[in-house]
Amino acid sequence: MKNIRNFCIIAHIDHGKSTLADRLLDSTGAVTEREKQNQLLDNMDLERERGITIKSHAIQMNYTYKGEEYVLNLIDTPGHVDFSYEVSRSIAACEGALLVVDAAQSIQAQTISNLYLALENDLEIIPVLNKVDLPSANPEEVTDDIVNLLGCSPDEVIHASGKTGLGIEDVLSAIIERIPAPKGDVEAPLQALVFDSVYNPFRGVETYFRVLNGSLKTGERIKFMATGKSYFADEIGALKLKQEKRSQVGTGDVGYLITGIKDAREVKVGDTITLTERPSTEMISGFEEVKPMVFAGIYPVDTEDYEELRSSMEKLQLNDASLVFAPESSAALGFGFRCGFLGMLHMEIVQERLEREFDMTVITTVPNVSYHAFTKKDPEKAVIVNNPSDLPEPSVLDRVEEPYIKASIITKADFVGNVMSLCIDKRGVITNQTYLTPERVELNFDMPLAEIVFDFYDRLKTISKGYASFDYSPIGMRESKLVRVDILLNAQTVDALSALVHFDNAHNIGKKMCEKLKELIPRQQFDIPIQAAIGAKIISRETIKALRKDVTAKCYGGDISRKRKLLEKQKKGKKRMRQIGNVEIPQQAFMAVLKLND
Repeated sequence: MKNIRNFCIIAHIDHGKSTLADRLLDSTGAVTEREKQNQLLDNMDLERERGITIKSHAIQMNYTYKGEEYVLNLIDTPGHVDFSYEVSRSIAACEGALLVVDAAQSIQAQTISNLYLALENDLEIIPVLNKVDLPSANPEEVTDDIVNLLGCSPDEVIHASGKTGLGIEDVLSAIIERIPAPKGDVEAPLQALVFDSVYNPFRGVETYFRVLNGSLKTGERIKFMATGKSYFADEIGALKLKQEKRSQVGTGDVGYLITGIKDAREVKVGDTITLTERPSTEMISGFEEVKPMVFAGIYPVDTEDYEELRSSMEKLQLNDASLVFAPESSAALGFGFRCGFLGMLHMEIVQERLEREFDMTVITTVPNVSYHAFTKKDPEKAVIVNNPSDLPEPSVLDRVEEPYIKASIITKADFVGNVMSLCIDKRGVITNQTYLTPERVELNFDMPLAEIVFDFYDRLKTISKGYASFDYSPIGMRESKLVRVDILLNAQTVDALSALVHFDNAHNIGKKMCEKLKELIPRQQFDIPIQAAIGAKIISRETIKALRKDVTAKCYGGDISRKRKLLEKQKKGKKRMRQIGNVEIPQQAFMAVLKLND
């Protein structure tokens, strides 16, 4: 056990942690020349295309240091704020972390929030200054920033470059010397933490775990403590680049387990595995619950695919434990699911993964949050409104309460004005302002959760040049003057485009939605009116003009009444078409409504 090291890499998005992981794998000989490729651990096409890590990946390396063999278990983590849940799970399975900071961009928001996550779990932090070979690098200044943040000495900061391989040996020796070996009782009953799981269509659910106490052997009967279900450990092993079978995984080590579980819901990330014969009495604590921020409906394009969509979502949930969903139905779209996401990027990724990995073409509705509505008839009993169409009619509605959050934003002093005006635009009320250093400020706001759902993250990152970190915690429900803005297409309400908005913003949002839809909906053979309404009152209107066929082209010369007769005939046809015509709404229209401020 004294020769095992478990560590993760934490950093802001795009600070080079996947490239650094590649160099570590190269220098420990964990990959052969043939298997080498850039961002080796990012095995999803989506991750490679966007250059971001979405899933955390675990891999085991062997390294000889001062004549001794060491086993290094690396768990790579995502950097984007939407995937901080993945980071918290990786951190729970480690004793140490490499804190990677870009020498050109210095410390950024996610660096700080991931660092706090690591410190809360008492991890040993090794600061690594990456990309020192860049012409724009500023190593001295950034080293000072790291020293101020961590309170370490400048000598402890390792200068490295994931591209050229500079300083990789120093990183490896620091991992062995500074990160403590795992503690645990070899004789105690088995306690293993599930930190990830993957669905394999041929072998069922593969569970990735870290053993805290005891050991697990092939063929033993195990039990998942949260679900209380028992299985046989058909196969266990180590997570090399390709899985490597072992007969036993001991205390402090990381491995995989295959039990032939077919149902994705039976493995919960954060659960504890123990033996049925000698069970452990307590579960492993210290896992944070996932907080969905954005709720949206996902519907199959063809209603017959509903069951297929359900099984795809369950398999996806296995790979992405932060996705939450429940069935719902809509008048316009049929049966589908109400899903909870961590943010807008997470929602895009889920939609894209459904299309690529499961061939499911889906329609996503406008995201929103859950509200409480009270009617005049029973002003004490709350009606939970997850979907804008559930909101009672204005005539019977007494009041609506919406969830509020306490938002904490850390930013550079230069951007305080911009951040404040953004939060006040979003109906936020400032409660506190603290200067952490002369350069960095913490701002606290009470804000409606609904306002941060749409494009708050993106705009916050834009106005602060990517240098603001944002965290929130719910503080309960408060009364608000909210109305439902409905969109009518050709006099038919499209319930999937309805949105609950504050009364003061309703006219503005209704107008913008109509203008946006006018651009996106293709022209038909007849005029299509697009209207925004609150109850029965129309607040905005745009018209998509008809594509007109030139029916008079064949009449040249002759009496004008001939042309008139043809135009009248066309007019009657258009009127009939409009009565029975069906307007298809493209998927971009649903997504565009979210980006009204661009």
